[in-house]
Amino acid sequence: MTNHELRKINLRANLVIRNSKLIMDFMKDNLIRDKSYAFAIRIVKLYKYLCEEKKEFVLSKQLLRSGTSIGANIEEAIGGQSKKDFFAKLTIAYKETRETHYWIRLLTDTDYLTKEQSESMLNDVEELLKIIGSIQKTMKNKLNS
Repeated sequence: MTNHELRKINLRANLVIRNSKLIMDFMKDNLIRDKSYAFAIRIVKLYKYLCEEKKEFVLSKQLLRSGTSIGANIEEAIGGQSKKDFFAKLTIAYKETRETHYWIRLLTDTDYLTKEQSESMLNDVEELLKIIGSIQKTMKNKLNS
């Protein structure tokens, strides 16, 4: 094996180690994964309530899709193949969280949810946005360095 081939293998190994460390750092304090999963459960229960009690099927389906997509994209980010892949999935999760915020507000303003019903959900959404935004900012700094 030539020196050039050995250097290429060494560079690849270092990249894998750095990406693994990044993912492990993220997984140590998996607050966002746990919170997004718990939020998805709340979304599914809210969807069932809206369908069964309020007979609302269109907006609630949009809420179900965006609200459960947050955690799914967080999981995909954890399994990302690179820092860029991780960041891309995290960005999608952030956008889905914004969309979920929209649907909850719309359901509230159209009287399918009371202010009291939506307040806790909106607080959770805002917390998710802050956490994901913070991770994105950290990742952006790491990608640019």
